[in-house]
Amino acid sequence: MHQEATEITHRLIPSPAGRIHLAEQGSGPLVLLVHGFPESWYSWRHQLPALAAAGYRAVAVDVRGYGRSSRPAATEAYRTRALVEDNVAVVRALGEESAVVVGHDWGSVIAANSALLAPDVFRAVGLLSVPYTPRGGPRPRDVFAGMGGDEEFYVSYFQEPGRAEAEIEPDVRGWLAGLYAALSADTMPAPGAPDPHFVGRGGTMRDRFPAGRLPGWLSERDLDVYAGEFERTGMTGALNRYRNMDRDWEDLAAFDGAPIPQPSLFVGGRQDASMTWLADAIEAYPVTLPGLVSSHLLDGCGHWIQQERPDEVNRLLTEWLAALS
Repeated sequence: MHQEATEITHRLIPSPAGRIHLAEQGSGPLVLLVHGFPESWYSWRHQLPALAAAGYRAVAVDVRGYGRSSRPAATEAYRTRALVEDNVAVVRALGEESAVVVGHDWGSVIAANSALLAPDVFRAVGLLSVPYTPRGGPRPRDVFAGMGGDEEFYVSYFQEPGRAEAEIEPDVRGWLAGLYAALSADTMPAPGAPDPHFVGRGGTMRDRFPAGRLPGWLSERDLDVYAGEFERTGMTGALNRYRNMDRDWEDLAAFDGAPIPQPSLFVGGRQDASMTWLADAIEAYPVTLPGLVSSHLLDGCGHWIQQERPDEVNRLLTEWLAALS
């Protein structure tokens, strides 16, 4: 039965990170929403009321290192296993036995691994923008180092401590505006323009960002919210996710090639570069996501899918959730 949506409430709950901040709306079966880089709980602002109105308890967290959640000092504190432990702690602290977990970007990776490592807690998983790719292959750092030829792939750029911080932190708001525009369908560089996912030798990521206008989904106020959080926290906690990819590869060795059997959903933007890079991962879904309920590519949509196309994403999420019950 659908119900009136309540207001969004905020709280801090204990977790292995220290404390996790969350925004919550509605009542009913728990749906845990996990954001990506460089975002916060706020990236789910359109989904919280829609899920609440559809009869769910929607909870969007600030991942450790972001926003009002704790920011451990050690780089290794941001490995995937630790982030899964935070998600389990959130479910338990909310008095629930299980939840559906939905993630975007890095949150998609965290959500997938939550379902993989804690299948008794996470009964279904929704993945936005980044498809599930089981652990396997060579060490990630070696893979990324071999990409780009004379240019440097952004992941390698982010992995060196302090380097990206030196670019971003003097002008957080301007850098975020450029990145959001670079990966949005309505403002991304034209085909054939230098790819903003790569850094020219001696250059910065910002060199390839569009300038002068915000994507349609991002208001000046929205940008202020994101910039205000990162100006307060700095970027290191967020960037430390990239600096643990080799640790994750080691930690998850026992899950090499492992499928996720729980009911799943995938939604991507057709203009998102990940749909090209990871096309093989999507084609492998019959093996890697045997519980896949539905998979969708949204035309004319870039990377920030639940903000670029909130109504469509809300519809797909609520239809999928209804089918689960």
